Amino acid sequence: MSVIVSDEILTATHMTEAEMCQEIAVMLFQQEKLTLAQASRFAQMHRVAFQHLLASRHIPVHYGVEDFEQDIQNLREMGRL
Repeated sequence: MSVIVSDEILTATHMTEAEMCQEIAVMLFQQEKLTLAQASRFAQMHRVAFQHLLASRHIPVHYGVEDFEQDIQNLREMGRL
């Protein structure tokens, strides 16, 4: 699905298309509707850069037990644990 944001809206908000995507991604991440990976992809940013954007706005990264267990599994599969 594609979402089209008109030039009128971008002009009214004084934002570029990339900035609009970042704002939407931050909002959906903050509402826990997107994961960190999903939000960073939506924002078209590297995950670390997106984390820095969140940190600059004092928005905590949601990182629960499930995320930790997945990271451990990923590290095992990569042979790093």
